[in-house]
Amino acid sequence: MCRSRRKHNSRRAATASENNGTARRFFSVCHSCCAAIYIILCATLLSGCSVTSVPSGGQPLEHARLLRLGHTGNFMRADILDPWNEGAILQSYVLVPHDSIPPHELPAGATLLRIPLKRAVAFTSLHAALICDLGADGRLAGVCDAAYLFHPILRKRLENGTLADFGSSMHPDLERITTATADALLVSPFQNAGNGNVSATGIPLIACADYMEPTPLGQAEWMKFYGLLFGCEARSDFLFTQVETAYDSLRCAVSAVKERPRLMIDMKQGAAWYVPGGGSYLGQMYADAGADYIFSTRDESGAIPLSFESVYAAAREADVWLVKYGQAADLTYNKLAADFGPYSNFRPWRERRMWGCNTFAVPYYEETPFRPDRLLRDFIRIFHPELLPDHELRYFKPLR
Repeated sequence: MCRSRRKHNSRRAATASENNGTARRFFSVCHSCCAAIYIILCATLLSGCSVTSVPSGGQPLEHARLLRLGHTGNFMRADILDPWNEGAILQSYVLVPHDSIPPHELPAGATLLRIPLKRAVAFTSLHAALICDLGADGRLAGVCDAAYLFHPILRKRLENGTLADFGSSMHPDLERITTATADALLVSPFQNAGNGNVSATGIPLIACADYMEPTPLGQAEWMKFYGLLFGCEARSDFLFTQVETAYDSLRCAVSAVKERPRLMIDMKQGAAWYVPGGGSYLGQMYADAGADYIFSTRDESGAIPLSFESVYAAAREADVWLVKYGQAADLTYNKLAADFGPYSNFRPWRERRMWGCNTFAVPYYEETPFRPDRLLRDFIRIFHPELLPDHELRYFKPLR
């Protein structure tokens, strides 16, 4: 049922053992999944958000490689593994409910967190939106980079003054954050970069290393950690089950396709053309969506800088070209060629087989890390439209 492939984190779509009725199989699977999700939803809505309990046993994480949840004595412990130093722990947390007496001693290097968090500050729109989707937006004191927020609930709170804007995530207003009595700061760690003056506030820092996970479901599974922090374990578990089920059913349905369009990605930036490695979460998503990604044989898990010449040699006869960009106006074929004439020599430009995602206009970065199923649907609709004929693209649209 395709789950063994996911357990081994393979990046290639499985070869189907039977070959009849891909579209019919797709809708059959989805129908069964919807029934299962409905049952889970009913149970979850009855349970709601828990604000005092800590799970009695460690939560097994099937996909996330950089997050470990277990116990220290009677309390939950969370270990964030160092993405840049294999085997090392970046940060540990001991999660203690507000009505419990904390342990006399903490494990070496661990930070005590009183849960649920009540006045957190999210430094990214991604985490702010997830907290809102978990039903805990009232426990957000503020956000950074507010200009990039799309979530309607958060936009409304910014407008009515109940959610503070603490400025740029790179240079936040630390004085205002301290005055706001924040109880935790959700920040993204970077290699060979400390937290600077943010650490000097004395406010606990939550190392949000989810973006370093190499698989789509690995990133999404971190929502379980945030559910623990905000007292919404049941909701986060339900949401992840929904995402996992939808993603797996989509991927399994696509695994039967025989023809996979050759895919090229993005544009050059200055002198380099950055493409995701085949070992990245996007590399896996392209395979899961039934594409023959041109650089899939590159094992890198991050972005690979290439020259225009090397990309042209490999991708000039591609079938499909996807581009992400952030601009006030949507990109067009003419604008693309005017920016750099040789783009027009690629086959997808000539045959009008390009789709663009304007990240200034759609919540791509705010949604897709925790909702990879939504992005996978877009990819499948583009690569194999016969499988999702009624799906309306959420992030990408054809260039004009």
